[in-house]
Amino acid sequence: MNTLRVLYFARLRERFGMAEETLDFAGATAADLVATLQARGGAWAEELGGARAFRVAVNQDVVALDAPLPARAEVAIFPPVTGG
Repeated sequence: MNTLRVLYFARLRERFGMAEETLDFAGATAADLVATLQARGGAWAEELGGARAFRVAVNQDVVALDAPLPARAEVAIFPPVTGG
């Protein structure tokens, strides 16, 4: 089992009602983590289910969903950032 620190930003923090959590996680990739969170249903499924855009960073590097999750990783999930 791998312990992850998962951080939520912007609208995700508001929708999930938390800024971060620590999870004992058995999956191998960022996609596995997202699927586990989606399975919670409600806002989790709505925000992470594909209709809404989000990004994932592992140890402060933006990654694709097929990226592996190293032991004790910090995983951030956040909406895309736009600039002007």
